[in-house]
Amino acid sequence: MKKLAAIAAVLLWSTCAMAQDRSITVASTTSTEQSGLFDYVLPLFSRDAGIAVKVVAVGTGQALDIGRRGDADVVFVHDRQAEDKFMSEGQGVKRFDVMYNDFVIVGPNSDPAKIAGGKDVADALRKISAAKAPFISRGDKSGTHAAELRLWKEAGIDPAAGKDSWYREIGQGMGPALNMASSSNAYLLSDRGTWLSFKNRGELAILTEGDKRLFNQYGVMLVNPDKHPNVKARDGQAFIDWLISPKGQDAIAGYKVGGEQLFFPNASH
Repeated sequence: MKKLAAIAAVLLWSTCAMAQDRSITVASTTSTEQSGLFDYVLPLFSRDAGIAVKVVAVGTGQALDIGRRGDADVVFVHDRQAEDKFMSEGQGVKRFDVMYNDFVIVGPNSDPAKIAGGKDVADALRKISAAKAPFISRGDKSGTHAAELRLWKEAGIDPAAGKDSWYREIGQGMGPALNMASSSNAYLLSDRGTWLSFKNRGELAILTEGDKRLFNQYGVMLVNPDKHPNVKARDGQAFIDWLISPKGQDAIAGYKVGGEQLFFPNASH
């Protein structure tokens, strides 16, 4: 009996070790990490699937480049144009909608550009430019940075003309950008999720929101194992399947800060 018990213990240990050895790497945006979403949902996935998840949190452009190099199994990002390009290159297997929230323009309560209460984001940016009010740009080729540049273009403004005077690119993620805006009483474009979980607000507040052009969709893709044989396709797809399943979608909807929901699941089944 002791021998059988010892064998059973070894088998149990082996099974646990194998489960612990199952892991994937997800290249994702800083907003999914800095908002606290991953800290909330990834343990739920790992408990269900027995697969550990290592997150590399960078801007969307960098996350997609990590996928192009085959250094991640899954990319989870928010720049539809860049995602479509990734797919057209054959770098991803299939793209899935996962969730959305929106962008907001935050700025100091003193509001030197007088944009508070407006819903027209292009008008708000024109006013910021005209007032030469300090504006912090992530400048990191992230999904948020790409959205910001599209919005400046729609406003008919070239922010580069104000570089090093009122417009400052910092080449960093959403958290550092918010900290810099807070310390310098500057405007910036933020995803709502990171804003809601941001504690060091200082004099900052949401000043412009609600424009449909501020919609922020997130998508997920398995990196193509035909291009990168090292990709853990089975476990990576298991993560994607969980995210878009009712259980994963409920987990995303269940993540709240101060009673406010940060992300809204919208995977199609």
